Amino acid sequence: MDILNNQSVDIAFALVDTIKSNKEYLGEIDGAIGDGDHGINMAKGFTMAGERLKSEGTDTLGEGLQVIGDVLLMDIGGSMGPLYGSFFGEMGEVCSKYDTIDREAFAEMIDAGLAGIQALSKAKVGDKSLIDCLVPACNAYHAAMDQNKDFAACLRDFRAASDAGWESTKDMVASIGRASRLGERSRGTYDAGATSCHLILACISDELLKKI
Repeated sequence: MDILNNQSVDIAFALVDTIKSNKEYLGEIDGAIGDGDHGINMAKGFTMAGERLKSEGTDTLGEGLQVIGDVLLMDIGGSMGPLYGSFFGEMGEVCSKYDTIDREAFAEMIDAGLAGIQALSKAKVGDKSLIDCLVPACNAYHAAMDQNKDFAACLRDFRAASDAGWESTKDMVASIGRASRLGERSRGTYDAGATSCHLILACISDELLKKI
């Protein structure tokens, strides 16, 4: 079944609901080794994005992702605002080029989103950050494509790798950001950025799978 861009803006609203409903959870995780405001900031940004999606009557997924990106970039600040703002903005720009979202189009979308983040962050896999979730997910998606798996199977591999990448951060020692000052004490808890990233990637993949 074709996934039509102009019938998929509901995915953008699902992203808003996912982050809003996990506000407390993200705050608890961030509070363990950070300043505890990740949940508040993310929920604020996504709430504002949801309001803009409704007020502007956004009707395509590409536009919806760009709206989320614009709001996060301009209105929530901190380190995560620009990172996620770039991620969603770049994904949305690519998505807007296509009437139909297929296996190849989604690959281009996630590659653009990853590149947007990497242009702003020097984080590498193993640093205990959202990169530990996003890079394995993107790699797994491309590996599935190389094995000639269909779109649904690629999405399932993408989600599974996101989950494993997020889980891996629990045993890592932070080497970037505020948590890096804790050294070994940062081990034993999930990274907040990786957690929100996993929630986002899981939501996107699950919602797309519903449409296939």
